[in-house]
Amino acid sequence: MCLAIPALVVKRLEGDEALIDAGGVRKRISLALVPETVEGDYVIVHVGYALSRLDAAEAERTLTLFAQAGVEAGEQGA
Repeated sequence: MCLAIPALVVKRLEGDEALIDAGGVRKRISLALVPETVEGDYVIVHVGYALSRLDAAEAERTLTLFAQAGVEAGEQGA
C-alpha cells in the first residue's frame, strides 16, 4: 500500500528541492512536479516527491485524522 501525506514546506533549497516537515520529521524532497510551491505551502508527499499543493485547512484536517487514527505522518516515509 502506498500513502501520500501532507507536509509543510519549511524552506526552498537549490534547484527544485525543499525541506519539509512531516509530523516533526524534516526531510529533503523534490518539488519538480510543483515548481510554484513556496515556503509555508502544504504539499502531498510520496517517496520524496511533492505531488501537489494542498490547502492549509485541508492539510490540517488530514493530519488530525491521521492523529486520531494513531498514525504519525513522519512514520510513513515522507
